[in-house]
Amino acid sequence: MDRLYYLSDFFEAIGTDARISITHIGIYAALLQYRIQNGFANPIQVFSHEILSIAKLSSAITYHKCVRELSEYGYIRYEPSFNRMKGSKIYFAERSD
Repeated sequence: MDRLYYLSDFFEAIGTDARISITHIGIYAALLQYRIQNGFANPIQVFSHEILSIAKLSSAITYHKCVRELSEYGYIRYEPSFNRMKGSKIYFAERSD
């Protein structure tokens, strides 16, 4: 499985999407890196602080806003846990080829 497919597919999809900012891109890339580090699990179960450090962000508010928007726009599926002891689930669309 070529790891770059997911990033390439994402960049192709956002090419004409004016809603996507550099912060969305950074968070998506960090989520993908976290997924790779965890054996390409789908979904990943993650705490915001783990992604914040990979994406070099300091604001949990910005993280949650962007992850929620990425989910609303259809790039990922985000299931918040609302439990401090259990990370939220993030699903990536699987390739059909």
